[in-house]
Amino acid sequence: MKNRSNKQAGSKRERGSILATSAIGMLALLLAVGLGVDISRFYLTKAELQNAADAAALAAVSALDTSPDGITKAVDRAVASMNKFNFGNEGVSFPRANVLFAKKLNDTDYMDEASAQLEAEDIRFVRVTTDPSAVPVSFAVSVLGTSKDLTATATAGFSVPLNVICNFLPVSVIDYGTPITPGQTYTFRAGTNNSISPGNYQILAVAGEGGKDVRVGLAAGVDRCASPGEEYAVDTKPGLTSGAVRQGLNTRFDEYQTSQVTPEEMPPDSNIKEGIDYETYLNPGTGDIKTPNPNHTSFDGRRVVIIPIVKEGQYDPGRNVVKFDRFGYFFLQNKVGSGNGGDLVAEFIPVPVLGQGKFDPNGPATNGLMATPVLYK
Repeated sequence: MKNRSNKQAGSKRERGSILATSAIGMLALLLAVGLGVDISRFYLTKAELQNAADAAALAAVSALDTSPDGITKAVDRAVASMNKFNFGNEGVSFPRANVLFAKKLNDTDYMDEASAQLEAEDIRFVRVTTDPSAVPVSFAVSVLGTSKDLTATATAGFSVPLNVICNFLPVSVIDYGTPITPGQTYTFRAGTNNSISPGNYQILAVAGEGGKDVRVGLAAGVDRCASPGEEYAVDTKPGLTSGAVRQGLNTRFDEYQTSQVTPEEMPPDSNIKEGIDYETYLNPGTGDIKTPNPNHTSFDGRRVVIIPIVKEGQYDPGRNVVKFDRFGYFFLQNKVGSGNGGDLVAEFIPVPVLGQGKFDPNGPATNGLMATPVLYK
């Protein structure tokens, strides 16, 4: 009888011990699950913050043009880009002081906006840091506290200078010895003779011999690459080609006049508003945006083109050869008008990091102002 009582008492103690152990185990499991949920939220928020910092740093680099004004614009674009990201329905905002600049990637002391303006000619890198974002802790408060501050930093800058340029337009800008300055518009049109002047399209035969090839080359850029400064020559193409020029370039404004160019192969720009300059294109206000046909897939930057620059003495309009002196970035302000005298208005833009090409270690020297934007860390 006594043994039975002892066994019953032992069984009760074992059940009580198992119940206590189970309760502790369940609590530990819930704590672990809660900790996992909170940590997952941290990772998600950190990723979003990092995306915002990356985008802001790349946006800032795109404004650098070796001038003090470029430093100001870089900060403006970083702030504008950052504020497009939302976290918990609240915009992530950060002060201008969170955008820093450097001449070299591994500089230990990145400089602020005012200091960078004094050395703008040599600035090549931008570092952006988000303000701390408080992420509430839902489950693991006893371990992590009520909230956790997260931040992200991104550094972007120029790639190595490009000396092989691709996808340029098969037209040329003639350098008459007068400096081409930022914001200057270069207006040229189809000529009726072979003379070279600002009133001639100066078509290059790199796109091919016929109008169709010119049309496609202007719509998509030529499918070839070239280097500035070396003894690389192309045939010039004289004569009247206004129709092909208009049909090719105007695809960038969502205008398709022939089946030889289609929106699938030559898509329009995301903003086809005419009469705006490049700065307005980057930072449009009310009335500065016109969207293309919603059935046409559009892309940003289709109105930014690369055009070869040829010195006047190196140009012969009679189908001889020319040497590319250098390349420049231009923004198409308007469509090419109808008729033989339709103007092509291209604004010179000092954007050193929109290049399309590569670096050839055995290629010619470059001025360092043609590069691609790179996210370094």
